[in-house]
Amino acid sequence: MANVKSSNPAVSARLCREAVGPETPSMLLAFCGGKHDPDAVLAALTVEFGPIPVYGGSAAGVIGRDSFGYGGFEMGIVALYDPAVLPQAVVTEALLDGTREAGRALGHAVGAIASPDAAVMLLFDSVASRAPPRLHFASSIVDGFNDGFGTTPLQLFGGGLLTDMNLTGGWVFAGRRVMKHAAIALVFPPGIEVETVIMHGCRPISSFMEITRIDGADVFELDGEPALRVIERMLGLPLGQTRAQELSLEVTLGQKLGDPYAPYQEGDYVNRLILRANNEAGSVTLFEPDFALGTIVQIMSRDNSLMLDSVRRGVAAMNDAVAGEDNLLALYIDCAGRASARSGAAVEEAELVMQGLEPSTPLLGFYSGVEVAPVGGGISRSLDWTGVLAVLRRRR
Repeated sequence: MANVKSSNPAVSARLCREAVGPETPSMLLAFCGGKHDPDAVLAALTVEFGPIPVYGGSAAGVIGRDSFGYGGFEMGIVALYDPAVLPQAVVTEALLDGTREAGRALGHAVGAIASPDAAVMLLFDSVASRAPPRLHFASSIVDGFNDGFGTTPLQLFGGGLLTDMNLTGGWVFAGRRVMKHAAIALVFPPGIEVETVIMHGCRPISSFMEITRIDGADVFELDGEPALRVIERMLGLPLGQTRAQELSLEVTLGQKLGDPYAPYQEGDYVNRLILRANNEAGSVTLFEPDFALGTIVQIMSRDNSLMLDSVRRGVAAMNDAVAGEDNLLALYIDCAGRASARSGAAVEEAELVMQGLEPSTPLLGFYSGVEVAPVGGGISRSLDWTGVLAVLRRRR
């Protein structure tokens, strides 16, 4: 494993090679900042490691055991040697043709090779277009994947790939190629399982409400009232002021899965960031269009102290869950908005993961557009404003 920084891909690849040693791996997982040229990175890795497959892609930033950064020139790799831990890769580059259809085809192909309860890492290009700005919606990809895969138990986790925090672009390393508008699923062997912890720190500050008018990602009404007015009233904000930026930093809309009356567990919630508000329509626009008419939601409070407390609790829970196990690798898939440059947090929450995770477990992470993990002990969903900590280990 290596985590380095250089504007020269050849230098970065050489430093990675020096860090992992002379033995030639069978496969690389690699994530690098979006200021790198992806073809130059792949060529440099091939020079250093030989013609082995490379999976991963662009990242708004990279997190390692001893350092992190989101300046655009970071590179992190994991070298895989043991055939017993090597995943099989399934790839689609059809996201532009329809995200749900591409996800369904990917899930169907994974279902043909995956063992029951397989650990599968899903990575995908998050950006469909820069001008006009348009995303490959993660909820559509994941819902399609679940449809195509079927009802067999699955441990699906992963995230969307970005070149930077401004959602400028994204690309995927898919073996020996760089791809746009692509998604890959890495299907780990039956002897490998994954433990995941969801960390967001958003807490409900309202009762359950029904979405009574919605169009795509635009929520117009909650319990028959203009959604923006309901949120402003709950927060004590002056009515009639949009304050879109404040809303995006202060609240999300959350859907609780499972028993609605069970005690609060943050891993039971799918939260959707509010991108903007429309004062005239009284509506709010969410980051994903997967909530529907009749969806029951709560207004969720979001602030940096809740986020940091959530990370401390989540890392401690992970340490307890994997203590004494044969742990191979920890992956931290971290929403780019949680970085202090975006959130304004005085402490980088990624540093809490680096410092708190049991030190013998190798760690690599990347700043993502969207995160994917099992929610409420059930199927996997796309997530916003979330850190997903995943530890791959040999199955007990």
